Amino acid sequence: MTMPFLPSRKRLSELTEREIVALAIASEEDDARIYRNWAAFLRKDYPASAAVFDAMSAEEDGHRRLLLDMHQRRWGDAIAVIRREHVAGYVTRRPAWMIENLSLERIRAEAAGMERDAAEFYAHAAQVSQDAGTRKLLGDLAAAERGHENRAHELSEQLLPADARAEEDAVAHRDFVLTWVQPGLAGLMDGSVSTLAPIFAVAFATHDPWTTFLVGAAASIGAGISMGFTEAASDDGVVSGRGSPLKRGLSSGVMTTVGGMGHALPYLIPDFWTATTLAIIVVFVELWAIAWIQNRWMQTPFWRATLQVVVGGGLVLAVGVLIGSG
Repeated sequence: MTMPFLPSRKRLSELTEREIVALAIASEEDDARIYRNWAAFLRKDYPASAAVFDAMSAEEDGHRRLLLDMHQRRWGDAIAVIRREHVAGYVTRRPAWMIENLSLERIRAEAAGMERDAAEFYAHAAQVSQDAGTRKLLGDLAAAERGHENRAHELSEQLLPADARAEEDAVAHRDFVLTWVQPGLAGLMDGSVSTLAPIFAVAFATHDPWTTFLVGAAASIGAGISMGFTEAASDDGVVSGRGSPLKRGLSSGVMTTVGGMGHALPYLIPDFWTATTLAIIVVFVELWAIAWIQNRWMQTPFWRATLQVVVGGGLVLAVGVLIGSG
């Protein structure tokens, strides 16, 4: 019987100096490519931030050249094939396809984390190195990586003045609202208001909490699936600039379901009037939450949002009660 090949990984403490330098070269190449990819991703909407990452990529390329020169002097041109994934416990980087899920601020924070990780690696590598020249270079690189947060701040001041940063932050806020808040708010409104009539109609027609819960759950989940697919299929975001249809569909679908389930869940309580009283309280909490979100994120005057949502929701609730009691 043949045993399958099980790839093993070394620990950082088990690497030779040559392997440590080879790993550092590969890591600098990867980080430079990551910064260039971020720059390309941000260039259209955030050109000033893209310029910062272009500059940081150039600095990583400079580190790689220093490491290559040292490797050539000590061991020649043949560099060991060793990368992050070959070392147990070593820092990892996000896959390229995950970049679209990161906000501008999250990308900035991710870059700062990358520099801290690199500084810790070089500091450890310098401690285990026995060659004075190698130890000095690795120590210098550790100091350089620690200084990159300050360097990034300097580059931001040079390439990202206050007015440009404010403009980019406004674009990021707009994208967040269009991609997540607006579809989620539409879903929450639909789930909270459209399910009121059927849930309370069934409740007052049957006085059976369990049946009411089943109807409410079916209506909420069905509406969530419908709203999610409708939002995702209605606009691919290319022309409108509303962002990923998958994100918008997810936001709309989840919040629609949440809106309906909020006043369906109380009917898990066996006593009809206790469940109904709690459900009505939940309804008004949901409606006030919708009014607050409209005021906070959509800049809708609070009185207008309250009038639209609370009064409209109250009318739908009354219709459901009247039909169920008829």
